[in-house]
Amino acid sequence: MTSPTDSPEAAAALQTRLLRDLEPVVAENLERHLKATQAWNPHDYVPWSEGKDFAYLGGTDWEPGDSRLDPVARTSMVVNLLTEDNLPSYHREISTSFGRDGAWGQWVGHWTAEEGRHGIALRDYLVVTRGTDPVELERLRMEHMAAGYDQGDKPMLQTLAYVSFQELATRVSHRNTGRATGCPVAEGLLARVAKDENLHMVFYRNLLAAAFDQAPDETMEAVRNEVMSFAMPGAGMPGFARSSMMIAKAGIYDLKLHHDDVLMPVLRFWKVFERTDLGPRGEAARLEMAQFLEKLDEQATRFVTRREEAEARRAARAAG
Repeated sequence: MTSPTDSPEAAAALQTRLLRDLEPVVAENLERHLKATQAWNPHDYVPWSEGKDFAYLGGTDWEPGDSRLDPVARTSMVVNLLTEDNLPSYHREISTSFGRDGAWGQWVGHWTAEEGRHGIALRDYLVVTRGTDPVELERLRMEHMAAGYDQGDKPMLQTLAYVSFQELATRVSHRNTGRATGCPVAEGLLARVAKDENLHMVFYRNLLAAAFDQAPDETMEAVRNEVMSFAMPGAGMPGFARSSMMIAKAGIYDLKLHHDDVLMPVLRFWKVFERTDLGPRGEAARLEMAQFLEKLDEQATRFVTRREEAEARRAARAAG
């Protein structure tokens, strides 16, 4: 899915040029982001009065009956937390792609600081409310973070395309997980985290829109590559396939949501199917992406139909 016509030297020159030419756009959007962001404190979203000691300090250790979350909501919250926890790896990846100097470096630092609150707040909520087994949670965290996250040798444009989709995907997952918990405190916390993710998405989305104007063919190829190979950053965590299927069956995050609420809104913002400034490479990438999206939508629709049919059968059995 990468372009065979780009030599390593040409690709490196393009990336250097775009990092330089897009820096004013980074500075402008960083200023906009800081004005739009509302300060918040993780400790305000945790019901500390519900906490009690574990056995190590003379209390009692976790038991499944301690959690007020059903298995699906608990699984989704843990997946979301472990995804957020790998922040050191994410910081390394975006600082490698964008650099540590100038407006790019300021954004990388600020983004990292904002993202750091998410894992803190989610972990505190789950431990204080005994929402999940803290021993198992720590085991998963150690395994997941020790493995780290490596996006490979993606060029800067592809990184921008990825984080544009990924931040919106995370927002959708957090909001729907919050609703699934049945806990007003958890829902409020995850809604607050989702607001951060949405603002991050807007930042990256705006940068890639500017990149389209600078290098339309190369940007379309980067978007095509990410649309066709997208995977959440937590995909490498232990048990992710099983957990993601459980989450999809519950309608928290599935292929239909991914297509309708993540990919298509961002692609429409970039006007990818309306652009008239593409050369042969860009046109070929757009066509390939359009064909992929059509098949993805068909697959997603089949999944939702099967899920609804299964739910109807369960309801009929319960009524009978």
